[in-house]
Amino acid sequence: MNGWFEFGVALTVFFLSHVIPVRPPVRPWLIARLGQRGYLLAYSGLSIVILVWLFVSAARAPFVGIIPPEPMLRWVPLTVMPIVCVLAVAGLRAINPLSFGGMGQGRFDSVRPSVLAVSRHPILLAAALWAFAHLLVNGDLAHVILFSLMGGFSVIGMRLIDRRNQREMGGDWPRMAAQTGLCDLRGLTRVHVLDWGLGAALYLLLLSAHEAVIGLSPLPM
Repeated sequence: MNGWFEFGVALTVFFLSHVIPVRPPVRPWLIARLGQRGYLLAYSGLSIVILVWLFVSAARAPFVGIIPPEPMLRWVPLTVMPIVCVLAVAGLRAINPLSFGGMGQGRFDSVRPSVLAVSRHPILLAAALWAFAHLLVNGDLAHVILFSLMGGFSVIGMRLIDRRNQREMGGDWPRMAAQTGLCDLRGLTRVHVLDWGLGAALYLLLLSAHEAVIGLSPLPM
């Protein structure tokens, strides 16, 4: 019961940490004191710490099998994760006034949106793809709950941010979002070559460190 209790508390804290800091008037209050970049850095750092705790608590929860282990399913994250890595890297480097995560500086070019042609929310799309891919190879109850909620939370987050931007940007929204997508993998052809290289490097790093950090090799046996 203690394992389930910790997992439940970690889940609750995770979702509260992703709801409260982005809600008015909390978000403007934090940005006024930390600055836009400081807010994003603090928000990202807090999210990473809570995410690590969430995974540790999921591993401590009692094992209850839900999805039978199938060797072929282990190819799913291996196939999906390269795209996830490219989206994550490109999303962090992008100039993105339409979602969070874009740390690039300068003016957003709505005609050449780069990774935003794939999704206005590349970080959230990467999180959703990562979650659903890993759900299939982590079939115990705690991880099924974890990855299902995180994937669903990411997808819902895209819609909520779009609605907020439409409300706040008014007539600028159609122009800025015209060349962007919500989930259109054809837009990967418009991602900068540097992001492809950095994404590939990140993928290889995660692949090589996975067993040492997670305790399980991602490669099919």
